[in-house]
Amino acid sequence: MKNSFHLNTKIIGLLGHPIKHTYSPFIQNIAADLKNLDYIYLPFDVPSSNLKNALKGMIALGIKGFNVTIPHKENILQYMNNVSEEASIIGSVNTIVNDMGKLNGYNTDVNGILETLSPYKEEIYGNDVSIVGAGGAARAMIYTLVRHFKPKNIFLINRTEQRAETLRKYFYEKMRYEGFKTFELFPPELVDIFRDSKLIVNATSIGMYPDVDDAITTLEDSFCEGQIVFDVVYNPPQTKLLKIAASKGATTIDGLKMLIYQGAKSFELWTGEEMPIEQINKALKLYLAN
Repeated sequence: MKNSFHLNTKIIGLLGHPIKHTYSPFIQNIAADLKNLDYIYLPFDVPSSNLKNALKGMIALGIKGFNVTIPHKENILQYMNNVSEEASIIGSVNTIVNDMGKLNGYNTDVNGILETLSPYKEEIYGNDVSIVGAGGAARAMIYTLVRHFKPKNIFLINRTEQRAETLRKYFYEKMRYEGFKTFELFPPELVDIFRDSKLIVNATSIGMYPDVDDAITTLEDSFCEGQIVFDVVYNPPQTKLLKIAASKGATTIDGLKMLIYQGAKSFELWTGEEMPIEQINKALKLYLAN
C-alpha cells in the first residue's frame, strides 16, 4: 500500500469493539490503491458508550464513511438521518455514508450473503435452515433468506431463547414469514434440528480469533453429507465449526467471501467505483498464506 496522504485524502473506516480481528482495512486500502483513489481506511475501536460521540466526530472531521460491526449494528440505527429499505426492514446498519453532515445507513451484509449463497439457491429453496445468533448478522441473514431463498422453516437459535423469540416476532411483523421456530443454544438438544437442516449458519462471533477453540456445537452427529454449513466468522477462515462439519461430509463456507462482497458494496457507496473483486480475493489469500 502506498504511504502518501494529502490534505484532500478522504478518510473511511470501521467502527466496532473489539476490532483486532478485522481484515477490512487490508481489503479497502488495497482496493483504493488499485483504483488509484485518494482514500485511507482506518479501524476505530469504539465501545458502545462512545458510539454517539464517535458519530459526532465523524461529522465534525468530515470522515466520508464507516463500516459498522459488533456490537453497534442495531444500536447505530437511531443516529441515522436516512436508512435504506433493507436496513430499515432488517433493523441493522453496517455501512454509513456521510453526505455533508447527513448520515445515511445501509446494510451491505445482504450483498455479501447473496453472493455467498447464490450457488446453493436451489438446494436451500423449500428446505429447513438453522441460524444461530440474534444480532445484526442474523438479522441480515433472515432478511436475505426469506426474500431470496424461500426456506420452508427457519430455526432461530440463541444463547437466550427470549432474544430469538423477539427476532421471530419482529420479522413476522416486517415480512409476514410464518416458518420460524425458536430454540435455546443447548447443543445436546439440537442435534436433530441441526442434522435436519439443509443450511446451518453461525451468525455469531463464536469461534472468532482469539477464541478459535469455540464453536456453536462440537457434536459431530449434528452434521451430515448434503448439508451446507456457513460460518460468517472470517478470522480464522477455517473455524472449528467448519472443520467438524467438513469431517462429516458437509459443504462448508467460510466468511471471507461475504466479507469481500459486503465490503465491495460499501466501497461503491463511498467512492462511486466498483471494487476489483478478483484482485482483492487473490491479495487476501496471499496475505493469509503468509
